[in-house]
Amino acid sequence: MKLLIARLNHETNTFSPVPTPLQAFNPSYGHDAYLANKGMRTPMAAFIDAAEALNATLVTPVSAMANPSGPVHAAAYDALTQRIIDALPGCDAILLDLHGAMVAEHMADGEGSLLARVRAAAPGIPIGVALDLHGNLTEQMVANADVMVGFKTYPHIDMYETGAHAARLLLAMATGGPRYRVIWRQLPLMSHTLRSTTLSGAMVKAVNQARAAEDQGVAAVTVFGGFSLSDIPQPFVSVVATVQDSGAAHARAKDQVDQIASWIWNHRRDFFYQSAALEASLQQAQLLASTATRPILLLDHGDNCMSGGTCDTMDVLQTALKQGLTGMAMGPLCDPEAVAQLIAAGEGASVELGVGNKVAMPQIGRPAAPLRLTGQVRAISDGSYTVTGPIYTGQTFGMGRTVLLDAGAVQIVITEQTHEPWDLGVFHCVGLDPTQFRYLLLKSRMYCRPVFVPLSDGLVECDSPGVTTSDYSRFAFHHVQRPAFPLDAI
Repeated sequence: MKLLIARLNHETNTFSPVPTPLQAFNPSYGHDAYLANKGMRTPMAAFIDAAEALNATLVTPVSAMANPSGPVHAAAYDALTQRIIDALPGCDAILLDLHGAMVAEHMADGEGSLLARVRAAAPGIPIGVALDLHGNLTEQMVANADVMVGFKTYPHIDMYETGAHAARLLLAMATGGPRYRVIWRQLPLMSHTLRSTTLSGAMVKAVNQARAAEDQGVAAVTVFGGFSLSDIPQPFVSVVATVQDSGAAHARAKDQVDQIASWIWNHRRDFFYQSAALEASLQQAQLLASTATRPILLLDHGDNCMSGGTCDTMDVLQTALKQGLTGMAMGPLCDPEAVAQLIAAGEGASVELGVGNKVAMPQIGRPAAPLRLTGQVRAISDGSYTVTGPIYTGQTFGMGRTVLLDAGAVQIVITEQTHEPWDLGVFHCVGLDPTQFRYLLLKSRMYCRPVFVPLSDGLVECDSPGVTTSDYSRFAFHHVQRPAFPLDAI
């Protein structure tokens, strides 16, 4: 068996000013694409393991993943997808590790267009797809896949398991086993990302129903929370199932998909997140800190790079300083200009400079307005560290050159690149122990939680006016199909 395996991941925030050129994907090709995934926790790694267990011949044309940002540059999209198309001839099965919410400058349905091209170029060849829980599903995606499985966790700690699930079904089909097809039900519901967590709330209840349907015999069922920070026709919640292509099995699975979808719609208000005023959030943090012996987490989810944020807004810090919070550690804050200035000044130097707020956000009417700070350069680092888990365990990440600025009430980890605080390593790389502070100000929604929550005495979600805010009123949605909840009262 000759098996094509590829990875192409991007979650597109159409309001983000962060560009997405080819180099943002850091793509690898051929055997290098294989090596980039082998032994890792990605769906593509699971595909590789499943294929090797069958002694299949592997074709790995590309592995490419970019952090969430603005629409993918047309040249980048065309180059990466063409790698996959060019590698199709002679393949007996196809497994693709995609995100599900990619928008290119010239293509609103990035994955749907790719899958349609794959189907046209390889008619009759089984196609299996692993997707992120935040995929924005489309008719074109569903129609051009035989097997489709999405993550069931957020934070995403089942990426490998999802790939293994998709591979198991697809390879069974490719070797003479049951034939599958994909069915779905979509709802006009724009879920808030903070309400798509599977740590608690309505989403985990919906996912548990999907698991129960699988236990009852449906090959795969996924609840996709969608990614609503994308001005496309259907950035909506979907329920998707991979089912045996027979009348009775199809009918039973359709009933279960409809039941899950109806439950979600009846509980649609539980997928809506109401942000508190920033001042009130920080007052809550001060109250928690008054009796705490460990840090209080301040999560700036309005500027989260894993949803397309610039990672440089200063609203939460400015408000915290105004309200008298001290003993803070903050990071990572992306400001390559400040990093260059601080490195030029050198360790130990006293400095005054503009920090953060340097990226204008025209889509939400926010100009650039750096915050002037005085402080001392405490440490300079290459910004690399190895993740201890549970997300991307064992992988080494780099934040670019990284500097620790001591500004008195706050110590700030400033980086050249946007970066999610996956791990304590974002602080350890500049010699900082985050457990020794009263407050940790992290630009994160979910991914920091498995590591930082167990070390803290409380968590406060802080919604700032960035391009990942939960306040939909800040966005001008022109392309979303209406009516849609919560934009409309339905």
